Amino acid sequence: MHRRGPMRRMRVRAVKMLEERARARMTEVNKRFDVLIAGGSFVGLTQAIALAQCARGALRVAVADRTPLEAARARASDGRASALSAASTHLFRSLGVWARVEPHAQPITGIDITDSKLNSVMRPQLLHFDGGLPDGEPAAFILENYILRDALIDHARETQGLTFLAPEVVREFQVSGTGVSVQLEKAGAVDAALLVAADGRGSAVRKAAGIKTIGWSYPQAGIVATLKLEKPHGGRAIQHFLPSGPFAMLPLPENRVSLVWTEERARARELVALDDAGFLAEAKKRIGGRFGELALAGPRGVFPLDMHLARRFVADRVALVGDAAHGVHPLAGQGLNIGLRDVAALTEIVVDAARLGLDPGSAAVLERYQRWRRFDSAFSALAMDRINSLFSNDSAPLRALRSLGLGLVDRAPMVKRFFVREAAGLTGAVPKLLRGEAI
Repeated sequence: MHRRGPMRRMRVRAVKMLEERARARMTEVNKRFDVLIAGGSFVGLTQAIALAQCARGALRVAVADRTPLEAARARASDGRASALSAASTHLFRSLGVWARVEPHAQPITGIDITDSKLNSVMRPQLLHFDGGLPDGEPAAFILENYILRDALIDHARETQGLTFLAPEVVREFQVSGTGVSVQLEKAGAVDAALLVAADGRGSAVRKAAGIKTIGWSYPQAGIVATLKLEKPHGGRAIQHFLPSGPFAMLPLPENRVSLVWTEERARARELVALDDAGFLAEAKKRIGGRFGELALAGPRGVFPLDMHLARRFVADRVALVGDAAHGVHPLAGQGLNIGLRDVAALTEIVVDAARLGLDPGSAAVLERYQRWRRFDSAFSALAMDRINSLFSNDSAPLRALRSLGLGLVDRAPMVKRFFVREAAGLTGAVPKLLRGEAI
């Protein structure tokens, strides 16, 4: 009996040592990933879901974000909505996300474009686009951002092979020949083959990677609000080009519209600060009386506008996606769609590399991504900037020239069909997910 005590204690200590070693090994495994994504907003979550699902277990994927999923899920609507192109809906269908949001998405049946002064009695329609593609599929849907955010969070929670590190912040990282060691604020060092920067316009990862940007701020700000209309909108989107900037009405279900309203900065703040009656009166000046009485149906807010473009989309074992890579003027509603093109392209490239047994963070893999995405992103950003500059003024000669140009386009069916396909995201080298194809 006397000798059993020490033996038993030795066995207990041995078991504890084995358990500690097992936990240490588990911790080490849990801190090693193939892809670590910094930022868990729309583009970051979609990127994580796409990589985890399309690789079918071949990639270990993690997302680090400063906001826990539960807290992000609990956020209220901020009044913003997105125009999702047909290509973007193909991606979400392929990932199984679209079924969660489709009942809340409004298909666009047509787009009407006008160009006039604010006090003009008549606003003639200079250009009209049908909202459908040749096969009858809508070219775009309007979806409130909070609905898409919640759906992505719910879907991400159910995605196998996806790890969440939150609340968490990327502090710094060191690149070696075989990977990147990322120092997180709470979890400490985490190793990955590839670090994806999806952490927004002020991307800390982009700055730490030494990637510079070009761009500028606009003297304008964007006002967003949701209105309820008395008369039906019929699914039509309306773009009024006014001297202060574009004024867009994007249709939503239940006969609501999302306003994306560009004004000079100080004036935008004044408008948002008005009481409800004053704000609605200003909105009606721009909308006119065709939809009857207006009522507020959600919060309103004001946001700064800028354009920026990263000089490079990749660095050693780092890839930029979404707003970390580019930011565009919202006049055509293409910001999120351009980010989702990044997601589809990077997913296809990384998954292809993984299936061939290649390093997903190698220079060859990342250079393929940069070649695919940088020109398209730069073209889109600069095109939106030039259109905004061309239309945001009160020059009578320019207005006459614009009216002539829009009228000519309106009389050219082939040109209009091209613009619809371009807006739908179905021109050029389209990644498989955006075509609705499996990877």
